[in-house]
Amino acid sequence: MATVKIVLRKKQNKDKTYPLAIRITKDRRTSFIHVGHSVKEIDWDNINQRVKKSHINSARLNNFLIKKLADANNSSLELETQKTDVSSNAVKQKIKPSRAITFFPQAELYLENLKNAGKYNRYTADKPRVKHFKEFLNEREIAFSDISTGLLEHFKIYLRKTNLSERTIINHLVVIRSVFSQAIKSEIINPKFYPFGKDKIKIKFPDSIKLGLSPEEVTKLELVEFVDKQTEHHARNLWLFSFYLAGMRISDVLRLRWSDIQDGRLHYSMGKNEKGGSLKMPEKAIKIIEQYKSDKTSKEDYIFPELKRLDKDADKFIVQRTIAFATSRLDKFLRNNVAPAAEIEKKLTMHIARHTFGNISGDKIPIQMLQKLYRHSHVTTTIGYQANFIHKDTDDALDSVINF
Repeated sequence: MATVKIVLRKKQNKDKTYPLAIRITKDRRTSFIHVGHSVKEIDWDNINQRVKKSHINSARLNNFLIKKLADANNSSLELETQKTDVSSNAVKQKIKPSRAITFFPQAELYLENLKNAGKYNRYTADKPRVKHFKEFLNEREIAFSDISTGLLEHFKIYLRKTNLSERTIINHLVVIRSVFSQAIKSEIINPKFYPFGKDKIKIKFPDSIKLGLSPEEVTKLELVEFVDKQTEHHARNLWLFSFYLAGMRISDVLRLRWSDIQDGRLHYSMGKNEKGGSLKMPEKAIKIIEQYKSDKTSKEDYIFPELKRLDKDADKFIVQRTIAFATSRLDKFLRNNVAPAAEIEKKLTMHIARHTFGNISGDKIPIQMLQKLYRHSHVTTTIGYQANFIHKDTDDALDSVINF
């Protein structure tokens, strides 16, 4: 008789979690079915085959595992009742038939994994994209094997009729690709059904225009005064602080603590790719944070106020959600109040601080140094990013013809 258990696989994921799987053992031969969830080793009770209470969603995940285990045992018993000689792989195929696996249950697992990983921005962006795909299919379920290149081309046409941008349309396809990759990695579907790649659906983002402020506009922003307008003053401070620290992302700015500043240097890991490093604190940036010292309660306190009210044990998802709401409010004040007061006509948002650093640095800084300042994982990313702001060669070429 086959033995069916929930186990933690030993191959670690990039986020230091381990995949959960149903292990089927028959005649000393073993097969595995990944269930689409991963947990840290410290959160897994191997003896009782349960997720420990230390995991944020232990109750919900354990209920899911109990159901999966019961279904697997029932399928195994049913098969062995019908046939006297079955292998572990035959039991696996009974539990997880290769063609009948449908897309949307896996899409829900994909979204749930994003939420559990604290990826608020991706979760809130990808959830409606899954919904749009379901609406395109008239709310019906669909097997992975039925999601063909032709179907996805029709989906692109459907999205264009809703006046979505090409970049947004590509993001919809990225979500579908991510769900496919998750299902393949979990050994739930056969890779032959994958509809992306050469001679299939290609994921290629259209070029976007990145526009930063000029040095003169930054000076205007530095000099504009806000009398009795604390919110505008604070939004301008955060924008300038981001710019002074090489276009530091607002999500990283808001997470800074006083303890991150040591010996006149700022030490932090970038939230997007966890690349660490340090930067010299420019005098202008020091003057900004001096304005917030009166609210400092300890060296582990946040420098800026947006996250101060969060519970110290708040999970990553809550932190990212708070940052997203705060960024939205800051962008609103920058656009509607700060930019007009500084007589800046360009669209002003927190992310424009990063574009502004790129625009003003142009080709003045070696690309390898810019890679370090931007904290890009690959220099090719820096080259592509900085190409938006280097215009001298093309300007000179144009002038050589026009000004003959």
